[in-house]
Amino acid sequence: MTATPYRLLHTMLRVRDLETSLDFYTRLLGMTLLRRTDYPEGKFTLAFVGYGGEEDHSVVELTFNWGREEPYQLGTGFGHLAIGVPDIYGTCQRLAAEGVVISRPPGPMKHGTTVIAFIEDPDGYKIELIEKK
Repeated sequence: MTATPYRLLHTMLRVRDLETSLDFYTRLLGMTLLRRTDYPEGKFTLAFVGYGGEEDHSVVELTFNWGREEPYQLGTGFGHLAIGVPDIYGTCQRLAAEGVVISRPPGPMKHGTTVIAFIEDPDGYKIELIEKK
C-alpha cells in the first residue's frame, strides 16, 4: 500500500458546557488540553484535546457556541469515538465512580473476543473503550 500525504487531523464535537467537557476529556480520560481559543466575533470557543500533539496525532475539537442552553441532537449518522485502554474493567470502575454513564459494561464484543465497553460524555456522545494490553 502506498503512503498518502493525507492524515486525519481532528473530530469536532459540539458541547453545551465547555468546562464540564474539558474536565471529562482531560481529567477522566487523560487527554491534554492542547489549545483553546475564544472567537468573540463569532461567539464561540474552540478547545482541542488529545493524547499527543496535533502535528502527529488525531485530536478532538470541542466547539462551544456561547449562549446555547438546549442540548444538541446527536443524530443517527454519528457512531462513536474509540479509545484504547490497558485495563477496561478498572477504567470503567473508576469512571462509574465519577458518575460517568457506562451504557455498555465491559465484556467481549458480540461475535468476537475483543473486550469493549461504551461510555457517554457529558453531552451524550458515545465513546467505545477497547482493551489494548
